[in-house]
Amino acid sequence: MSVLTETYVLHNGVKIPKIGFGTWQIPNGEVAYNSVSYALEVGYRHVDTAYVYGNEESVGKAIRESGIPRDQIFVTSKLPADVKTYDGTLDYFERTLRNLNMDYLDLYLIHWPWPWNEKGKDYKKENIEVWHAMEELYKSGRIRAIGVSNFDVEYLQVLMDNCSVKPMVNQIRFFIGNTQEEITQFCQQNGILVEAYSPLATGRLIENDAIKKIADKYNKTVAQICIRYVIQRNALPLPKSITPSRIKENADVDFEISPEDMEYLNSLKDTVE
Repeated sequence: MSVLTETYVLHNGVKIPKIGFGTWQIPNGEVAYNSVSYALEVGYRHVDTAYVYGNEESVGKAIRESGIPRDQIFVTSKLPADVKTYDGTLDYFERTLRNLNMDYLDLYLIHWPWPWNEKGKDYKKENIEVWHAMEELYKSGRIRAIGVSNFDVEYLQVLMDNCSVKPMVNQIRFFIGNTQEEITQFCQQNGILVEAYSPLATGRLIENDAIKKIADKYNKTVAQICIRYVIQRNALPLPKSITPSRIKENADVDFEISPEDMEYLNSLKDTVE
């Protein structure tokens, strides 16, 4: 069985494909359309976008024109970080659905705990308000699962203490050498799936000699080792590329890294800042 057809199960029972195709920094138009179309062609069934990526329109078009039934493709988008009100959340959700030209989302995430230019400021009260709107959308059936992105333990705990639906996902920066252990352990202990964006550290791990040594042992590329590593850490990688050969390569991870080699990769702390 290909890993592309394997799934994790969220705490509400919804199945989510183990690898997602990331679209961060892929421009709207032909580039996004072609990249998503090719990813679907080679077998990806999970596509991750966001309102602020500016490419929802082309992502949605590629999905609609793929010939694959909508219910066979898992689609994620995200609420902009600057939107921190109940009504604003409902408004931007509608904008995302219009951009995608879809009736529902499989997963909707709060993109950041704070507005982009106010990192670290106390927005706990506002996030609770946003989450209540997310819960309403979830309970209405227009979103199959809800979650967050870039939330630390403190912000996750606030939501869990003040809401009726626990986050199902936390999408964080996660790669070999930077696995955010405190957040990761908290999520996994509480049944929150960790999604790993930038599993290749936005390409900066490709020339890493320590990982190359492992890649050579398995006759795989560094990218394939990085992606497989994330899966074996029980997290969900979201590799991104606009190059067809790499899109295909990133999904070719049907192999197993040994416990000894996983231990070695886990020891590579602070590989990339």
